Amino acid sequence: MPEELLFTRLLNHALGGPVTALLRALHVEPTYPNAPITNAVSMEVLVVGLLLVFFLILRSRLSVESPGGLQHMFEGLNGFVEGQSRDVIGPHSERFTPFLLTLGLFILIGNLFGVVPGLESPTASPVVPLGCAICAFVYYQFQGFRASGAGYLKHFLGPMWWLSPLMLPLEIISHLARLMSLTIRLYANMFAGDMVTLVFFSLIPIAIPVIFLGLHIGVALLQAYIFVLLTTVYLAGAVATEH
Repeated sequence: MPEELLFTRLLNHALGGPVTALLRALHVEPTYPNAPITNAVSMEVLVVGLLLVFFLILRSRLSVESPGGLQHMFEGLNGFVEGQSRDVIGPHSERFTPFLLTLGLFILIGNLFGVVPGLESPTASPVVPLGCAICAFVYYQFQGFRASGAGYLKHFLGPMWWLSPLMLPLEIISHLARLMSLTIRLYANMFAGDMVTLVFFSLIPIAIPVIFLGLHIGVALLQAYIFVLLTTVYLAGAVATEH
């Protein structure tokens, strides 16, 4: 059995039995029936829990007359994402901001878990970046159909009808490659960052690892930004017929 983080152990102790029963009801046999919840899943649960707490606290402190520091921070993040989506997608892009901001915050907090003792980055496990990539993929395809209806399929057929038999498989492969690109980029960078930080902390526990810790934080911020930016670009292509 792989080593469990403390939070993972607590989740398995509290919910391991029901989770195993649910998986077996779905005809999925867990590798470790006594501990079906992995570290990656438990870290995802913790990220979602923290986001819910942040949003509940923010909701309770919203004020027009005297906004606090937390409100200013989230308003700044919201304004940044909204401004970027407006630049990339165009007018009326603000409806995409809640999804893009939530996706970015989930990835960012998950990335930063790698620098917290006793935690690890869920995004350093390939399943989590893949899940985020699938969410982005489904979302921008849905928005494409929502914007253009069945006409969205023209995106896959190319500019001229006689090229359609060639363009259709190429476009399908291109869109599926976006899943791989989003997944591999996030996973590879966070996994490498975690490994480098861990190695240097184990070899040289004083001073020098702080530099790599700073680099890890920088990579965490950059990868969250790139993921959101690419999702915004894909959204722009999907809803391009709107304007």
